[in-house]
Amino acid sequence: MSATEPKTEIIEADILVIGGGTGGPMAAIRAKEADPKLRVVLMEKANVKRSGAISMGMDGLNNAVVPGYATPEQYVKEITVANDGIVNQKAVMAYAQGSFPMIQYLDKLGVKFEKDGSGEYNMRKVHHMGTYVLPMPEGHNVKKVLYRQLRRLQVGVTNRYMATRLLKGPDGRIAGAVGVNTRTSEFLVVKAKAVVLACGAAGRLGLPASGYLFGTYENAANCGDGYAMAYHAGAELANLECYQINPLIKDYNGPSCAYVTGPFGGYTANNRGERFIECDYWSGQMMLEFWRELQSGNGPVFLKMDHLREETISDIETILHTNERPSRGRFHERRGNNYRRRPVEMHISEIGFCSGHSASGVWVDEHARTTIPGLYAVGDMASVPHNYMLGAFVNGGIAGADAAARCAATSLADYDDGDLAAEQERVLAPTRRQDGLTPHEMEFKTRRLVNDYLEPPKVTAKMELGQRRFAEIRQDLDHLCARDPHELLRALEMQTILDCADMAAAASLYRTESRWGFYHLRTDHPETDDANWNCHTVLFKDGQGRMAHAKRAVDPFIVPVAEAEMSAYHRLRIKTPAAAE
Repeated sequence: MSATEPKTEIIEADILVIGGGTGGPMAAIRAKEADPKLRVVLMEKANVKRSGAISMGMDGLNNAVVPGYATPEQYVKEITVANDGIVNQKAVMAYAQGSFPMIQYLDKLGVKFEKDGSGEYNMRKVHHMGTYVLPMPEGHNVKKVLYRQLRRLQVGVTNRYMATRLLKGPDGRIAGAVGVNTRTSEFLVVKAKAVVLACGAAGRLGLPASGYLFGTYENAANCGDGYAMAYHAGAELANLECYQINPLIKDYNGPSCAYVTGPFGGYTANNRGERFIECDYWSGQMMLEFWRELQSGNGPVFLKMDHLREETISDIETILHTNERPSRGRFHERRGNNYRRRPVEMHISEIGFCSGHSASGVWVDEHARTTIPGLYAVGDMASVPHNYMLGAFVNGGIAGADAAARCAATSLADYDDGDLAAEQERVLAPTRRQDGLTPHEMEFKTRRLVNDYLEPPKVTAKMELGQRRFAEIRQDLDHLCARDPHELLRALEMQTILDCADMAAAASLYRTESRWGFYHLRTDHPETDDANWNCHTVLFKDGQGRMAHAKRAVDPFIVPVAEAEMSAYHRLRIKTPAAAE
């Protein structure tokens, strides 16, 4: 590739949505439904037909608030307790109130949910306090349903363009974004009145135990693009020290799905076959008990189903082997695993950022607005905790509708041409080099160091050493080389991963206490310090381009939680084998 002027196309839109997985398509759909005249563009670095964490469908809803089983107030209380009280309850309530209407909307579009003989949603209990799980035995068609709606509403889709940086106007409001084509290295600039970030989790932060770069728990394409773009634009990111860490099938690195098998009678057990936690719903405290059991003489830990009836196991296999991760069945077959004969060995995932399963995300309010005017964030990368797929749909819809309303009273902002030129030079820099370090080499090293220095239990000296190592890698970016557009995609993703590693270390060092069970377990600050840290922590890029921190107070609860209830998730461990029977 030559150093000539890069080929650049500039288009205008009312709303730009970045990310075509779950929340992004719903934001675009709801915006067009609110005002069909709007010019809505959806930018996706892969292909919207099969992109994102639900590319192969989904096996169930983890957080369905269905009348007769739970109220929005009960759900808000559950998530408040599960997240140690560090929540924006208004944002959680906005999700809870939109949950059932969104289920009905998806049902009408053709997404299939499990129903009982009378046609009612067949809800199951997994959470510690409430009933929120709705299985989807035929949930493999979700992406097809979304894509049909995008086509029907004439949303403009730009596949194979990776967004690299956001553009802002002189008054600080959003002006659009820059994207680069992952097949040609040509640029696309989309000027927009509003931008919705829906880029998923930072799922390629830690390195899986297998050592495979793309053998991650999360969709490997979700490398943290949205987190990095929001940070460099000056948005606030919240509670990044509250890592995502999940139980998984050992060596497969897919969800162990105890929350799917739990309603059927499966459960997490130690090497004696004993249940040691009362609830398989993911929380930091559950993961702490899981980790403790692995470290004890009672490890390894297993998903136990060999006591169930044949028809029950067949139902579980139908759900787990045909949706979301259909390769799960092939993995078990080739390893000789059979749910009927022996339990499935489980382990702990690599670390990442993800509000969908935890609470680490770009700060948003109950309208999905970030701290930058005109910029929204939804799904796994937004700060609404325990959001999952349904949360991405609901908050995507909230963002789309709010952005549509904003467009009526907003004009396009002008961006600085110098900012665009600087970003194009940054993006193409690896292509200017004939030889150097490959994206694979630099990504592997970065993520190996994440494992070495940032994994819980967190140690101050290790995290500080990790920061020095990350700085050394950043110096090596001058040697990063990309031989073709695909390698350029990987080079840009590698830089995003490095940004997220820096943010993970800095955020973890800032909160000098332990909180959220295993997610933020600090050996040199082992106690929870509510006097000083019963707050959100926010990380942002200051006016000098430095990483900065602040505390954000937890807003007064709109759903009261009694002090005795707040510790419910800290009482998950079963004390004796007899208590498990």
